[in-house]
Amino acid sequence: MSYIDKLKPPVVGIVAYQKNAGKTVLLKELIRLARERGLRVAVIKHAHHSFDIDHAGKDSYEMRSSGAAQVLVASRKRWALMAETPDNEHDPSLNDLLARLDLEDVDLVLVEGLRHEPIPKIEVHRADLRSPFLFPDDETIVAVASDSPVTIDTDLPRLNTSRPDEILAFIEQRYLLERAQFPSDLSSSEAQGKG
Repeated sequence: MSYIDKLKPPVVGIVAYQKNAGKTVLLKELIRLARERGLRVAVIKHAHHSFDIDHAGKDSYEMRSSGAAQVLVASRKRWALMAETPDNEHDPSLNDLLARLDLEDVDLVLVEGLRHEPIPKIEVHRADLRSPFLFPDDETIVAVASDSPVTIDTDLPRLNTSRPDEILAFIEQRYLLERAQFPSDLSSSEAQGKG
């Protein structure tokens, strides 16, 4: 068992060979369903290019463009920390990013991208993209989620991307069993006797 398998909360990646395979769509549904089940989810999203969440004309943008190394914007409903890292030659590692999260406040960390990190990953595959599978060359892939039957031979669990509830049940059973408050085939209202 590797150190990643012992992480609390568990960290599970959602990866694909190429863009537009459906990772974000699947993640949005997994997050929504997890929230309905009372799970607190954190997400780490890898961006391939320079990105900006701030906008010209906003005070925080002006402070950052004036040279602030970090800008923390806060209200009673949310806060965001923006850090400038112009001297970094490489993307931050998953460990660096996990260190920035309050892991005591979440039950599960889902990671979009970062496919080369040694974490358990679910590979998302869209047949119409005709891209190769990652799992034959990546032993950290624990399941394949596809929009059509997977025709390549594998012993990995095969999940259907149109059934995010089943994908979340897979994650719960494999990584959150001790956390699950009720069977994963029940909705939260049924589990609470309201169904």
